Amino acid sequence: MREKISVLFLHSQDSFGADSAIHGHLMRRLDRDRFVVHLACSRGDGRGEPPSLAQFREIPDIRLRPTHFAPGFRHRRREDVVRGAVASILFPADFAALALYMRREKVRIVHGTDRPRDAVYSVALGKLTGAKSVVHVHVGWAEGYSRPAKWGVRSADAVFGISRYVSSTVVRTGTRPERVHTILNGIDPTRWDPSIDGRPLRREFGIPDGAPLLASVSRLFSNKGQRELLRALPRVRERVPEVRLLVVGADAVDVHGGSFTAELKVLARELGVADRVVFTGERKDVPRIMAACDVYAMPSWEEPFGLVFLEAMAMKRPVVALSDGGTPEVVEHGRSGLLSAHEDIETFAANVVTLLEDRTLRAKMGEYGRARVLEYFNAQRMARDAGAAYDAILEG
Repeated sequence: MREKISVLFLHSQDSFGADSAIHGHLMRRLDRDRFVVHLACSRGDGRGEPPSLAQFREIPDIRLRPTHFAPGFRHRRREDVVRGAVASILFPADFAALALYMRREKVRIVHGTDRPRDAVYSVALGKLTGAKSVVHVHVGWAEGYSRPAKWGVRSADAVFGISRYVSSTVVRTGTRPERVHTILNGIDPTRWDPSIDGRPLRREFGIPDGAPLLASVSRLFSNKGQRELLRALPRVRERVPEVRLLVVGADAVDVHGGSFTAELKVLARELGVADRVVFTGERKDVPRIMAACDVYAMPSWEEPFGLVFLEAMAMKRPVVALSDGGTPEVVEHGRSGLLSAHEDIETFAANVVTLLEDRTLRAKMGEYGRARVLEYFNAQRMARDAGAAYDAILEG
């Protein structure tokens, strides 16, 4: 019987985001007959258990090591700087202890995200202990990212990209192709129940039961296409007068530095569709949003992957999106949704109308999308692909 492979995941952030969820799925689904799963996760700043640690504690059969990581490479608030000073005192000892832990546990793979600290830690710990380092890239890679993050990606033994599009950006910015592995994202379909009744959510926002409803769920910033979605809405309304739109998500203040929602509300008024658009803010009940809508619409460009497309598909909702970035790897044009070119608002609007006017087509695409998630875009397949990549990295 082969000796099990010990894999150490790194999570230096207190927050729990989309990349955290993907790594959580991997840690949960890696075959325990072949892998021993360890996690070094931020223990927080002493003001209570951070969300990431609380979430990861729920994963069964995981060897969890709360850790003091080095301070972040950037601080925005004075209190962050003060807490960072405390972490500066503690992290060298914890870094050394983590390296000793890796040696004692015979860790052979150290796996971090593309966040600067994770990437640097992965490579540094790998070089120090002899483990193979993996940096998992969740965004389209570019020269504009921080020097620590770029150093981590270029110096790692292997890079995982969440789509072929993301992998291509990593190669284009200087990483050798043979070091890059595409591990397409997956979700847990059991968390998405298409039989949920969406009518209570419609009533919450004053949307009539029979009104055609679009939904778009993401952080609010320009690349997610909320402007373009609003600009398409007057064209849709000409053909489907009773159409409504739910714009779900919080402002990405770290991207825009202010309220993008306010800008979008002004645009909706200028376009004469403000009475048809509801800005809900951030919501935790995304399955209910999907259950309430008829079509999921998000004209995002340079999309690294689009987990939310999988979530809509898992809820049997057809998708209208762009043939751009990683989206075509997720949404199959004519099967689980309809795609159009970036900045072609007219075709995007026509695709929305096509689906709103054809209930049978919506149902057909919804069924296909759900089946595709169940058969392929699931966390089990993602973990199998990651395990196969680990094997290749260790054999290389």
